Amino acid sequence: MVAKVDISVNFAVPEEIIKTHYCDRLPTGFPANLTNGGKSLMCNPEQSAALLTAHLPEVLDWLHGLEKPRPMENEPCATPVLLFDREMSTEKLLFHYDGTPASARLIRNFIELFQDIIKNSKATIISPSFIPKSKMKEEQELVQLVTSSTAETSFIKFNFNRIGDFWSYAVKHECTLLVTTKNYQADLAKVLFHFYKGGMWYDRLSFYLAF
Repeated sequence: MVAKVDISVNFAVPEEIIKTHYCDRLPTGFPANLTNGGKSLMCNPEQSAALLTAHLPEVLDWLHGLEKPRPMENEPCATPVLLFDREMSTEKLLFHYDGTPASARLIRNFIELFQDIIKNSKATIISPSFIPKSKMKEEQELVQLVTSSTAETSFIKFNFNRIGDFWSYAVKHECTLLVTTKNYQADLAKVLFHFYKGGMWYDRLSFYLAF
């Protein structure tokens, strides 16, 4: 790792699996670099860590080597985490908006970090059927932000209560990147732990988790 600060102390995942990237905006070649096993990116020496990445099969092989599932982070840190499988692709994005401040911040920060990469992406935003009136303006602003940042955007209302619902939707519709908050990280780890290499597994799906 190129890390200037030891972020890995928060991670239960072995340090050698994690790569740290220092960019306020990721370059267009980032997905290919990651897929091909490229090293950590240092876009700006003064930039703080913007993203941690790990190869999902290595993380899941590590989890399966344990007696029982463990959280990927002992105490989830503020730095976003990206887990990728066969390839890292932003072809079909799935955003999980749940009406919380963390969820709104997650989407805005993702757009800022990936803005040069997702211009040709197709995006879907899933939001709860019921949103308080106080959140409606924020919801509309997020939809407009994603719409202006991607080639095509769909907005859907579903009452999904579990992260497994989003994972199932992403697999069924062949999404390539699920964007959700670290509040669901522990539950996601359990879902991935149990379905890894099973009949429903989709190896083009990556996961972006942040606060």
